[in-house]
Amino acid sequence: MELYEIFTHLILTLAMLLVVVLIARSVVAGSKYSPILIIVVFGLGLGMVLKVSGLASPGLEEFPIVGLTGGTTIIALIATFFTGGQKLRNTFWNPKIAKKDDVVLNEEEVILGTKGTQLIFLTRAFFILIGIISIYRIIFPPGGDLDEFYPLLAFFGIAISIILIDSKAKIDNKRHYLFRGLVEMVAILVVLILGNLIAGFVEPLIALPLIFFTMLISSGAGMIFSDWRPGPTMRALLFGGIPIVLAGVFIVGGTSLLKAFTLEGMIQVMAYGFFGQLFWMFVGISLLVFIGKSNDVDILAPGMAGSLSHSGLTGACTAGDIGEVAKERAPIMINIPFFGHIFVFTILAISVTRGALLVIPGLLVVVLGAVFTYLALTTLRKANGEERQEIKGLIMFSIGWQLIAVFGGFVLLNFAGMDLENAAMANSSAISHFGLFAAVQGGMFDSVNPAISSPGLINFIFAMPFLIHPLVFGMFGKAMSDGGKMPTKVLAVLAITGIVGVAFSLIFL
Repeated sequence: MELYEIFTHLILTLAMLLVVVLIARSVVAGSKYSPILIIVVFGLGLGMVLKVSGLASPGLEEFPIVGLTGGTTIIALIATFFTGGQKLRNTFWNPKIAKKDDVVLNEEEVILGTKGTQLIFLTRAFFILIGIISIYRIIFPPGGDLDEFYPLLAFFGIAISIILIDSKAKIDNKRHYLFRGLVEMVAILVVLILGNLIAGFVEPLIALPLIFFTMLISSGAGMIFSDWRPGPTMRALLFGGIPIVLAGVFIVGGTSLLKAFTLEGMIQVMAYGFFGQLFWMFVGISLLVFIGKSNDVDILAPGMAGSLSHSGLTGACTAGDIGEVAKERAPIMINIPFFGHIFVFTILAISVTRGALLVIPGLLVVVLGAVFTYLALTTLRKANGEERQEIKGLIMFSIGWQLIAVFGGFVLLNFAGMDLENAAMANSSAISHFGLFAAVQGGMFDSVNPAISSPGLINFIFAMPFLIHPLVFGMFGKAMSDGGKMPTKVLAVLAITGIVGVAFSLIFL
């Protein structure tokens, strides 16, 4: 690749991702629906067009920076984990008084559905992701066509993200504000480096994925610096990080749309991912609504975002698409299940070494999850609108339903005869679990089945169930339009459809 080509790819990638996200925001403008549900359709569609037209091959190797952006999931999540740590500290233990916000955002709509500062956030998020991942890969070279260009990408990514600011936003002290953004970028990079070093150190004992350690470090930092005012880096990543990453993931996934159907065993993987999305999402919501007596979007949205570590719902909540209460609660619920991931990834890491799932420990985790879920539903049923009790119940539900969904899925797929690597792809897509997705993307399961390459396939497999997201976000949008109440009859139908679909995919495919 020539030097001038890297600039072309950088600008072209920015254009593709921004167009996908901005079109999605325009489509849902004026409604209660989240743009995430449109991003998947346009992303997959664009990827398939590139493949069918001959401009790209499966995996989008011709546009490496799109793939690079799609591989920055962990960076986008570090901001969420940090915010979650802050919320946990300030909710449950010795809260610090938050400093007065020093920024008034530009509310002028510059593109249908997108305000001035929001457009800057999306653009800045792209350059932040590119800059940080490039520096990280300079330190830990992965080997590839972009290796010699990472210094240049790092320079432009960091430089542009620092100087890019909305001139119409009112900022008390721009120099101090921009400095906070620089500190945040350095902190994210430090978290990544420490996470990698710790993961490498413990690898001889247990091969835990990078995302596990970055979560612990960033959440802990959030608890320590719980009065930190977000600078431009945090604001951009919280608003635009996940949409930009998902757009990249879906475009790459779209190029593999046709190829994936020809691979042996992929039909069952995709079928479980597709119907599993209905099952785990709407059965979980049904438990909260019918047993927990908590039919309120302020409970349902953060509860399901946390309990499934659901990438789409997480992005919608942290961007404020499902209301301010969900935006405040979601980081807490997203963080909490990750503290239980020491059990999840420990069992999975040992399973990878064995080449097969540890079924008995998996079943024990499911039982533990059921206990937490029962306690959660009991707490929520008695909450009577008291915020502290609702948060307590949501925390237990996030832990419990997560354990059931992750290991319940693995156990079901194991009994259905699916190997561990395919099961990891199927399960991560069925619950849109960004932790499992990042682990598969990082190659955690790649050694299990020599016939497939899960890091190469996961973008598409993970994207497929997002076709269910019009239903997911449609239900949340309907709830927001109806005073926060989700329609119970439709909910029951979707949950039953998920149960039947999962049973069909496990038994007959």
